[in-house]
Amino acid sequence: MDRKRHKTGLQHSTHRGFTLIEIMIVVVILGILAAVVVPNIMSRPGEARITKAETDIRSLETALSIYKLDHYRYPSNEQGLEALVNKPTSSPIPSNYPSQGYIPRLPLDPWQNPYQYLYPGDHGSFDIFSYGPDQQPSDDDIGNWDLN
Repeated sequence: MDRKRHKTGLQHSTHRGFTLIEIMIVVVILGILAAVVVPNIMSRPGEARITKAETDIRSLETALSIYKLDHYRYPSNEQGLEALVNKPTSSPIPSNYPSQGYIPRLPLDPWQNPYQYLYPGDHGSFDIFSYGPDQQPSDDDIGNWDLN
């Protein structure tokens, strides 16, 4: 019986670890990946900000569409996008406003400024836009009229 215990103990106690060469190969591969991927990501922060603004604007468009389905009109300029978060207190006051609103909070654009809202819009039923990096009306504005 002692031989069986000894043999069983040996079978379970042999573990193979990683060699130094294997660890070095993994580190080199990770280094190569980092050298290729990080510069590509870090060189495009402007594009990432524009994509975030476009995504936020699409989300706000969707919430406004649901608002209109419920109340048969879009919020007024005075009510603004805040009407998606809190029940408006100025006319026209919606009668069946959901207790949690249409979105939990209004996002800021990637330059940390509020999105702009215009109803009726110059480009359609309503305009939602960011003034972009220069924060002034110009050709770099990002608006729902530019989105596909």
